[in-house]
Amino acid sequence: MTPLPLIVGFGGISPAGRSSCHQGYRRLVETALPEPDRQSMLASLRGLSANQTEADLLAGTLIRGLESTLFDPSALPARRLISPEANAAPVSFRLSKKQLPKPLPATWRIVSEHADSLEISCLGQDFWLDTPRPSAVNCAGQLPCGFDPARLYASHNHPRGLQMTVFGASDAINSLGINWERLRECVPPDAFSVYAGSCMGQLDQTGFGGMLQARLQGRKVSSKQLPLGFNEMPADFINAYLLGSLGTTGTSVAACATFLYNLRQGVQDIASGQARVALVGTSEAPLTPEIMEGYCAMGALADDAKLRALDKLAQGEAVDARRACRPFGDNCGFTLAESAQFVVLMDDSLALELGAEIHGSVSDVFINADGYKKSIASPGLGNYLTLAKAAAATRAIVGEKSLRRRSLVQAHGTWTPQNRVSESELMSRVATEFGIEGWRISAVKAFVGHSLASSAGDQLMATLGLWQQGLIPGISTIDRLADDVHRDKLDFVLSHREVARDSIDTVLLNSKGFGGNNATAVVLAPHTTSKMLAARHGAAAMKRHAQQNEFVAAEVAAYDAQASLGQHRVHYSFGEGVLDGSALDFRTKDSLGPSELRIGTSRAALSLNPTSPYAGLLDSVQD
Repeated sequence: MTPLPLIVGFGGISPAGRSSCHQGYRRLVETALPEPDRQSMLASLRGLSANQTEADLLAGTLIRGLESTLFDPSALPARRLISPEANAAPVSFRLSKKQLPKPLPATWRIVSEHADSLEISCLGQDFWLDTPRPSAVNCAGQLPCGFDPARLYASHNHPRGLQMTVFGASDAINSLGINWERLRECVPPDAFSVYAGSCMGQLDQTGFGGMLQARLQGRKVSSKQLPLGFNEMPADFINAYLLGSLGTTGTSVAACATFLYNLRQGVQDIASGQARVALVGTSEAPLTPEIMEGYCAMGALADDAKLRALDKLAQGEAVDARRACRPFGDNCGFTLAESAQFVVLMDDSLALELGAEIHGSVSDVFINADGYKKSIASPGLGNYLTLAKAAAATRAIVGEKSLRRRSLVQAHGTWTPQNRVSESELMSRVATEFGIEGWRISAVKAFVGHSLASSAGDQLMATLGLWQQGLIPGISTIDRLADDVHRDKLDFVLSHREVARDSIDTVLLNSKGFGGNNATAVVLAPHTTSKMLAARHGAAAMKRHAQQNEFVAAEVAAYDAQASLGQHRVHYSFGEGVLDGSALDFRTKDSLGPSELRIGTSRAALSLNPTSPYAGLLDSVQD
């Protein structure tokens, strides 16, 4: 019996706020929320920020004008090479002896020497001049104004992406309502999986960015910049300092589809029995001048000039930052964002035993490349395959009627002219072939922007919130669909739409990444998942789970209230609980050698008798 990977916890941080307990999702649909839920969302934002007024809290979230917290958008670092004319007069200047370069440049001559300085004459020397300039892009999806993950733990020399990892993964762990030490008692130490990473790596000054720039800026390269810059470092941090996991770890790097690639790894580990618990996610911090200028050079970002032209604004007139991202509308490029999103998966038997919250389940994640391409950034056939496979898998699980009437697509929806055409075409084509009429389409990038590796994580958080709140986030930043968007068989949700919580059985998360990395995940609703669990485990098991869940749900609610007061319980245990070889206890049951291994005080043993499909193939040649 193949275990079903259940979503039992989730958390993170994005431009919408804290993800756990659906608080970030509520910010997306704030204008349609019942007042008690709206006040709960505002309280969660107060727990993140020093801003106390409702207006400031709302204004300091989602896509907005670039703030100067990370860098000054009015003065991006830049240099120009200055080359004096051949017949120019020598340049003279005084220099400290400590600053004298070695070896002395060929064009320099020491004119005179003083106690602590030298008079230098220079002829024909090229030099670099700092020439700061304003950013062409001034809109982005930024973490809530006033929130700084570095202040919540001992974040010495950590790049921002790792700071967000520590907070986001802690939020997901806390959202379980089950003490992690209790999990350690009933799950073998090698039955935990962690898949987490980023698309761009850690490119701020404490990561790769600082390492590459240091010598050119007259600074030393730190011993931490290289190791902390790696793409898989979020997974490494989670294992080393949050969970102390001895199971499988790593990341898949797949551009903007990275979250779903990691989700697939976790789902496969649970389904195969290799893991019983998997923490999956991504953390992306791309709001650096270098990354933004890189995407600008590609023509991929919606810069101020393009937005003014699109909205027919005069030169110098302010753009509407809130409407900077317009999936499937008239558009001119995407809007970058930062985000860290994590989910906890658990096999169905363990989840029922522990009374875990059941937020849904993930049955499949399909991945297909584009094949031959005309350009590395252009869309190809791969996403047709992933979406079609996901639709077929959905039909196989919930039936044809449910697929046609009770499913929804969370579109990639990047807000580029190319995406609006290619993604709408493939969704329309798949809907037609599967007999779907009015396939509902949502696109959350309209609110939070494009967080690259974390983008599908943002989609998943919106999906889980939909089942809790009964509101489909509408693509409210556009008034109408662009003329070239394919509409046949599709129902683009342009305003927040209220639905019955159990009226959508499945949601398909769709991702398209540079290079031809495509993925589509099948996410089953809580009510769909519960029906499947009842069919597999029986009514008695479901009743026992409901009883156990009362305590778990109370713990989750307590954490939500605590976090809304600014008490976030960030997990970070640097140098604590370190084990060495003396903690290993090999246990032998027969003459064939050790059969199990116990580590430290863990009650759950690690088996040394794995089953192998290749066992017995060499019996004929054994002595």
